[in-house]
Amino acid sequence: MAPPLLKLQSITLTLGGKPLLEGAELSVSQGERLALVGRNGSGKSTLLRIAAGEIQPDGGKRFFQPDASVRYLAQEPDLSAYQTVLAYVEAGLGPNDDEYRARYLLEQLGLTGDEDPSTLSGGESRRAALARVLAPEPDILLLDEPTNHLDLPAIEWLESELSSLRSALVIISHDRRFLQNLSRTTVWLDRGRTRRLDRGFGEFEAWRDQMIEEEERDRHKLARQIVNEEHWVRHGVSGRRKRNMGRMARLDDLRKDLREARKLLGDVKMSVTEGRVSGRLVVEAEGVSKFYGERAIVRDFSIRILRGDRIGIVGPNGAGKTTLISLLTAVLAPDSGTVKLGANLQLASLDQKRMSLAADMTLKDALTGGGSDFVDVNGERKHVIGYMKDFLFAPEQARTPISRLSGGERGRLMLARAMSLPSNFLVLDEPTNDLDLETLDLLQEMITDYKGTVIVVSHDRDFLDRVATSVIVAEGDGKWIEYAGGYSDMVTQRGHGVSASAAPAPKAKNANQQNRGSGGGAKKEKLSFKHKHALETLPGRIAEMQAKRDLLLAKLAEPALYANDRVTFDKTSALLAEAEKKIATWEQEWLDLEMLREELEG
Repeated sequence: MAPPLLKLQSITLTLGGKPLLEGAELSVSQGERLALVGRNGSGKSTLLRIAAGEIQPDGGKRFFQPDASVRYLAQEPDLSAYQTVLAYVEAGLGPNDDEYRARYLLEQLGLTGDEDPSTLSGGESRRAALARVLAPEPDILLLDEPTNHLDLPAIEWLESELSSLRSALVIISHDRRFLQNLSRTTVWLDRGRTRRLDRGFGEFEAWRDQMIEEEERDRHKLARQIVNEEHWVRHGVSGRRKRNMGRMARLDDLRKDLREARKLLGDVKMSVTEGRVSGRLVVEAEGVSKFYGERAIVRDFSIRILRGDRIGIVGPNGAGKTTLISLLTAVLAPDSGTVKLGANLQLASLDQKRMSLAADMTLKDALTGGGSDFVDVNGERKHVIGYMKDFLFAPEQARTPISRLSGGERGRLMLARAMSLPSNFLVLDEPTNDLDLETLDLLQEMITDYKGTVIVVSHDRDFLDRVATSVIVAEGDGKWIEYAGGYSDMVTQRGHGVSASAAPAPKAKNANQQNRGSGGGAKKEKLSFKHKHALETLPGRIAEMQAKRDLLLAKLAEPALYANDRVTFDKTSALLAEAEKKIATWEQEWLDLEMLREELEG
């Protein structure tokens, strides 16, 4: 077996008097695809910087093959020393690297290379930094949150590009789907030490949970041993003094082991303060359009959002996702069309850019509004320090200015603020930014259990699959279409993911155009038997489900049902939601097939 290109052994590092890394290990072989995972603050980025040679550890060894090349993508790239983006990217090339590849990558990432680095947005800086580390095609790529600030088209392009490289990859990311698609090995950094799983991230979480359960069992056994020894000390028959002293020493050792066992970082305790129940109809938009100059942001868009719907909104950067949310919540007036909001709505929102937080505001004042030590959560008055602990903030951070919080801490703070406001309508703009995987799990559970209505903008495909009941997609030129289900369901119905520009023509149509262009000699495509059968049977299935829906609606309309039989009411409501979902899915499927039939038949 070939020796590793990079190896870290017994790495130790102390920051602020606290041990961050205690014997961490990392080994990277040629062509290996490795995910480095762990809680926020566990030291992942620090370990990656040690691997890149940017930080010297307090102890341990770093071995690096002398002839191997490595490139490191930092979370906050610095372009300030360069006149243009192209100069920044070309500075990362080696003497034998292809300069054309630098221009090619910039073009693929939506940049020309002539941009002034000082004028770039966070997303544009990230794209430039990606081009710089990808252009040389190094032996090892160390990537710290490569999908941060990228939209879905850029994320899916990056996945494809990394898959095609021969480079070894070490990736830190909070994007589950990204890690699942690229990793073959997983290294878990937990309480300063690393544990390696020779399988991809897709199998990591079950393995991690098993490790935690085993550790809890061991800790429980240790605690029982201490109880037994303490019982002997108090009630055991006296023996020779030497024997007694030995048992006492054993008890001290056990107590020391238990004290020094560093427990897992706490979990976020996330709950949302729910307001009064809204009306069944939450939002109804009819023929809504919005233009900025000659550019259509939203064109003739209609939708009905009902209580309990969880709507995902996706599209490339600049498509107008935030504008669409503002229209649907009546914050922004449409140029044409109407938007009606339902009764008893209580809106709580999470701002994508965290703009509502003043840099000099303290953590305590951000949560309480200032002038109080308490937060009202779900009708319960809670001390702000206790509420901070629920979101993994230490008591001493109460007076910390917002400007000194990390990205992950700001994300948790904004969630804590949004969750404490009484609401039955949540609007979340990129809520997953900077959250670790465990906090993402809890956010997903909270949204799933939330009895109100949710609109969420996200580039996280796995997150949308887990929480969304339907997804609204930007199709280009102001056109938005709703698809039933999560992101993967949308891709299946649409035939492709989110495009950087207008949606491409369907494949069947391209094939027909090619046939006509070749003189009609090629055989004309036809619908498959499966598609024909679906076209014939779907109308009947839709009509049958619509009849079932009407019966359920009639049952729910009975005045005394809710008061006399809550169980039946809830069950009927669930059946109605399921029926409406099936009708929407089948209608969209029939429409897609009918369009395909028309294209194939000319």
